[in-house]
Amino acid sequence: MSLANTAILNSAPPARSPRPAFSPFESPETVDVLGFKLMSASLAKAAYWIANRAQAGISTQVSFLNAHCVNVARKDWRYRDSLTSADALLPDGSGIELAARMEGKVLGENLNGTDLFGPLCRCLAFRRIPVFFLGGREGVARDAAANAAAAHPGLKVAGTRNGYFSPREEDAVIRQINESGARVVFVAFGVPDQDVWIARVRHRLNAPVLLGVGGLLDFVSGRIPRAPLWMRRLGVEWVYRLKCEPQRMWRRYLVGNFSFVAYAAGRAFAPVRKRLVRRTDRSLARMVDIAASGAGLLALSPLLLATAAAIRLDSRGPVLFRQVRIGEDGQPFEMVKFRSMKVGGPSQDELRRASNDRDDGVTFKLKRDPRITAVGRFIRKYSIDELPQLWNVLKGDMSLVGPRPALPSEVEKYSPVERRRLKGKPGITCLWQISGRADLPFDRQVVLDVAYLKRRSVLLDLLILLKTPVAVLTARGAY
Repeated sequence: MSLANTAILNSAPPARSPRPAFSPFESPETVDVLGFKLMSASLAKAAYWIANRAQAGISTQVSFLNAHCVNVARKDWRYRDSLTSADALLPDGSGIELAARMEGKVLGENLNGTDLFGPLCRCLAFRRIPVFFLGGREGVARDAAANAAAAHPGLKVAGTRNGYFSPREEDAVIRQINESGARVVFVAFGVPDQDVWIARVRHRLNAPVLLGVGGLLDFVSGRIPRAPLWMRRLGVEWVYRLKCEPQRMWRRYLVGNFSFVAYAAGRAFAPVRKRLVRRTDRSLARMVDIAASGAGLLALSPLLLATAAAIRLDSRGPVLFRQVRIGEDGQPFEMVKFRSMKVGGPSQDELRRASNDRDDGVTFKLKRDPRITAVGRFIRKYSIDELPQLWNVLKGDMSLVGPRPALPSEVEKYSPVERRRLKGKPGITCLWQISGRADLPFDRQVVLDVAYLKRRSVLLDLLILLKTPVAVLTARGAY
């Protein structure tokens, strides 16, 4: 056995005491990187945890994640599912560390299988936990087991088997492992086969701990030398692998590494890109609001003046109705609209007590409100009473499209879910205004408002604005 492979078997020994670092029933600390939950621990802690699980008989699938694994998982849903369902997913290599840094995350030690193998064998040998070596070409598992047993006196090798067997032979392989009494199985079929196989057959295996270790047995057996220590410390072990096996590894490392870095960078900067796109879209929406509200006030000035005169002639009181409403992030503002009700009529609380109309506990609407004037009924039906809110849009209190502004008394009754409709600037029109207006129950209005705020864009705003005239002319739910 070479000095390099002796180092693999004995590398990074755990603490002298065999006492567990934490309970086998505890879930190890994890860090989310690239959408995967990776164990964050030292080599010693990871080795103890795996050995503890084996000793306690807890069913455990351990997988490793490196740059190549991520590339494969992006294309293979079965492999991706097997990784996400693993009980422990260990970070393997400098690529994963780079991805974590891009996302502003901090991982524990590099828990690659080759470095972990030595500490884990020491724990298993100390506890006399039997191990099975499965995978590699003929003789690889046998040689790896012999080298491991020589380096770690007391390690119980329950059995070995090469990884080349047909589906018809699978039952015999499972029976061989079960009859061996192994409690830990090193499965070295390569990615993605090993992890998919473990996830599929783990319920049929008596061994509680199953590890998908890739090419580890080739290293341990001495068939493939490992990179010098200085290259491993610099995180460029892949360069040595490429030099040793250029024909087999060039696509994985030259093409794969570039693809992985591009993917990791894209994920890391996606939130920044999303914020930039959203900010740009909101700036464009504000420009549209200013231009459209200003032009609307000028173009509609004859209608605005005629409406003001009709209100003045119809009933006593001011032409405009001013009311405090709640805007974006719960900020109050004064909203203006044409007055459509008589001055000095019964209060809303009095009407609420006397009416059988819709009262959902938050909003209150009367189909035949006795306070509404004759002119008021007409301008409400065709939403003319809302036109002065173009001034609120021009000022920046409101937008052309957004959730309708609520009364402070209504907002006080909002649940946490309902308060989500305050996350955007209120508007003159909205999704539920073109979907039934006041006929829609309040909970449905909330659903549509929240859905709009999640998907809002200038294009969606334009679509709602185009549909608003149809909703106004049909007058459905206008009262």
